[in-house]
Amino acid sequence: MIFTENQKNEIRDALERYCKRYGSQKKATASLKGISEGTVSTILTGKYGKIGDDMWSRISAQVMPATAGYRLADTSARLNLLGYFQKMKEDSSVIWITGPAGVGKSTTAREFAIRTPHVYMLTCSQDMHRSDFMKELSAVIGLDNAGMNIRESLYAIIRHLVTLDRPLLIFDEADKLKDNVLLYFITIYNELEDRCGIVFLSTDAIKRRMETGVNYNRIGYNELYSRIARRFVPVKAATRKEVMDICILNGIETDDIIREVVDEAAEAQNDLRRVKRCIVKQKGLQSLFKL
Repeated sequence: MIFTENQKNEIRDALERYCKRYGSQKKATASLKGISEGTVSTILTGKYGKIGDDMWSRISAQVMPATAGYRLADTSARLNLLGYFQKMKEDSSVIWITGPAGVGKSTTAREFAIRTPHVYMLTCSQDMHRSDFMKELSAVIGLDNAGMNIRESLYAIIRHLVTLDRPLLIFDEADKLKDNVLLYFITIYNELEDRCGIVFLSTDAIKRRMETGVNYNRIGYNELYSRIARRFVPVKAATRKEVMDICILNGIETDDIIREVVDEAAEAQNDLRRVKRCIVKQKGLQSLFKL
C-alpha cells in the first residue's frame, strides 16, 4: 500500500496520541513491535522522507483503530463491552466476558485501549509459556524486561501499574492460555486487587473448562473462579436490525443490497467479520459501477 501525505499525517497524529497514553515516548516505543524510538521521533517531528510504506503500514496497524475507514455501529454487544471496560477501570474490578466469535470483542477492546489512558490489551495464544506471557505483557505496558526472570518481570509490572490512575488490563482470547499461564492470574489478581481492573475476553468454551477444573479440583481453578465472582458475563451476537444499521452507517442504502448483506450475514450467525467483508465487497462493486 502506498500512503498519501494525508494518511501519513493521520498516522502521525494517532502515534502522538498513542505516546501520550504511555506518558513518555520511550515507554510507548517499547510497546510497539518492530519500530525504533528513532523512527517514532522522526515521524513525530514530521520528517517523513526516509520512512518507507512498509513502516507506515506497521505503525498504522498498531496505533490506528482496526476499523479505520469502516464505521462501527452501536450494537448492544459493543455498548455493553464499552460499559464493562469503563466500569472495571473505574472500580478496579475483575470480569470475564464471553461471546461468540465475531461479536466484536477484540475490535471493541482495541478501540477502547487505543483511546483510553492506562488501558493495556494483550492478545493471548495457546503457544504462550509464562516467560512469553510476561514478555508480551511487559511490552504492551511499555516496560523493558530484558535480563529479568519471570518473577522479576511480574513485580516490575505490578510496581508500575500501582503508580497509575485506574489502570486496566484486557486479556483477549484468554481461554487459549495453558493452565500454568492461565492460573498465573491468581498471583496477578492478589497483587493488584483494588488497584487495577482486569477484563478477560473469550468464547463460551471457557465455561466448560472452568466447570471441569472446579469439579475435578484441579489446582488453581477454584481460586481463579472465585476471583471472577464465579460467573461469566455474556454478550450476544448482532441482531438482523443491527446488521441493517451497520450497512446504512457505511453508506449502503439500497434495499436489495442491504437484504443481500443481511441474508449472507445470517448464514454466519451475524458474525461481524462476515458483515464487514460483505459490506466492503458491495462498496467495491458500487465503485466499479460508477466508473
